Amino acid sequence: MKKRISLILTMLILLTLVGCGGGSQDVDQGKDETVAEATTPAAVDEEQAEAEEIGTAEAGVDDSGADTRVIVDAVGREVELPAQVNSIVPLGNTPRMITYLGLADRVVGIGECEHARSPIHAYAYVNMDRWQDLPNVGTDAMGETAYYPEEIILAAPDVILCTYAKDVADKIQQQTGIPTVSVPQGTLFQDDYDQALRMLGEVCQVSERAEEVIAFIDSNLTDLASRVANIPQTDKSTVLGAAATFKGGHSIDGIYTNYSVFKILEANDVAIDVSENEGASGVMVDKEQILSWNPQIIFFDAGNIELVRTDYSDQPDYFNQLQAVQNGELYQWPNSTWHWSNVEIPLVSSYYTGSILYPEAFADVDFEAKASEIFEFFLGEPDFLKVLEYAGVGYQKVTLGE
Repeated sequence: MKKRISLILTMLILLTLVGCGGGSQDVDQGKDETVAEATTPAAVDEEQAEAEEIGTAEAGVDDSGADTRVIVDAVGREVELPAQVNSIVPLGNTPRMITYLGLADRVVGIGECEHARSPIHAYAYVNMDRWQDLPNVGTDAMGETAYYPEEIILAAPDVILCTYAKDVADKIQQQTGIPTVSVPQGTLFQDDYDQALRMLGEVCQVSERAEEVIAFIDSNLTDLASRVANIPQTDKSTVLGAAATFKGGHSIDGIYTNYSVFKILEANDVAIDVSENEGASGVMVDKEQILSWNPQIIFFDAGNIELVRTDYSDQPDYFNQLQAVQNGELYQWPNSTWHWSNVEIPLVSSYYTGSILYPEAFADVDFEAKASEIFEFFLGEPDFLKVLEYAGVGYQKVTLGE
């Protein structure tokens, strides 16, 4: 009842301040707005009944009995939160992370980029039905950060989650009057991803699940590292990740350097020194440079394979000079990047790539079973490998010129 009264008052304030503007405009009132909240005995009774229906286990009730609590977020802001967080609006890279934490059902507003059309956008794809009718609260398309305060207010979340800088998080909180927590954006397979998961777990009272996710990632990374630890460099084929996805799709001259999948496998990556950036850094290189490297094995992003095929049809003589083409050592894997990197796809890709680079070290791995285990843990979809294959973006060998 309190929430409904508060929502009505909020709408009246918005109507007074901004008139009948559309829900897709970024509103900056230039001053703090205070939203009144009415409380009556009947409202208290109804609120208590609602809390009993939710149940303490599902809602994560604070046993201390306090109405609020304070945390310090990743950008050093003190944020006062309700004792219980039952509804959220995730922005930035947090929609992916909260899916891993089992919080997708608590989302009451979502960005327009999270309406998936491809299974490469894995976390959003599995939430397609769940999120399709939620209010559109912003976008992060192509690096643009735009959020819609009025839509967030109408969605009435207990907390807003984001991966933005301090000034942006401050502005969102000032414009909406809703607690806003910023967590690390998260670098694939790095400590700041663990920090983000732990902070989200604390905010949403699912710390146990956060630790499970971190432990699962670490367990797989440890297993992968142990399999390749004693393989001599002289026994390793040279490899390149191409047709990379960054600021759109690219053909063979868009490559990955310092790619996390290759790094965890200690692969003999010909492009390792092209960029000093950490993670899956995509860069453009001259095609003659690729000829100079002449890698023995090439992996392409599946989403860009048609760009490679078109390129091949235009320049077959160029491609046919590459030993990977001559020897039929071309493969595709699903793109791991869609508004920041997934975690589940790179983990599966690591086992797939390892089985090709080091078949003896991965001889005991049933790839389909391992992929099913990983996809079920992160997405709740054990058959997601088949979903990728059906969409034409699965793991497979590639032949150019067909």
